[in-house]
Amino acid sequence: MLNTTQATFSNLHIYRFAKSSNNAGMENKEIRKANLEALYEKRQHESGMTKAQFAELIETSPAALSQLLGPTPHRNIGDKMARKIETALDLPFGWMDVLHSNEEPSNVAFRGLNDTKGSYPVISWVSAGQWMEAVEPYHRRAIDRWYDTTVICSEDSFWLDVKGDSMTSPAGLSIPEGAAILVDPEVEPRNGKLVVAKLEGDNEATFKKLVIDAGRRFLKPLNPAYPMIEVNGNCKIIGVVVDAKILNIP
Repeated sequence: MLNTTQATFSNLHIYRFAKSSNNAGMENKEIRKANLEALYEKRQHESGMTKAQFAELIETSPAALSQLLGPTPHRNIGDKMARKIETALDLPFGWMDVLHSNEEPSNVAFRGLNDTKGSYPVISWVSAGQWMEAVEPYHRRAIDRWYDTTVICSEDSFWLDVKGDSMTSPAGLSIPEGAAILVDPEVEPRNGKLVVAKLEGDNEATFKKLVIDAGRRFLKPLNPAYPMIEVNGNCKIIGVVVDAKILNIP
């Protein structure tokens, strides 16, 4: 456990090392100004924050903030002000003294937690092919596997385990073998949708992308190694894929 003196020394050591590593060619006053500009611009872009609101956030006046920012600032950001900004914005000690304005933005954004909208059964591809043709309702209570979804869909929806690599794409959208797809029979199959269909003479259903071009309809695999299948009355669309899960990630 570090005591207060040890913790302060540790923080100073860390940020001084970072300064010497990352800030070559820039004076400390320039680094602090660039970081302050980046902090304000980020909040302005994300929430429309005004300069007056940002000044209040870092516990200073709009006039003082204007003196710190701008192409020809009238004041430098001193040690006391730098630590004050770090405290107000919950930044680590010494953050203002290491250049951050040129960092790559994260490609991951947190969108919040979604509530589960329902749970649906996992059925076989043979059962999927007969789903809408069954004389009696499917006995759902006999099904052992059910998956949740955050998508609103009809009560007749069901999950399928993806088999084979025909929907595994080398680029763009890819649904690999072992994933699970949620199929809604009530969604209208439109051009570009991923669908589950049953071809005439086949016992099992198939999973492809529906392509409609000049009145002609095709079932297109996402994997370019597989051919497209033209359909002209010999195919029945069972449902549209509305959700997918990647299971058992290694």
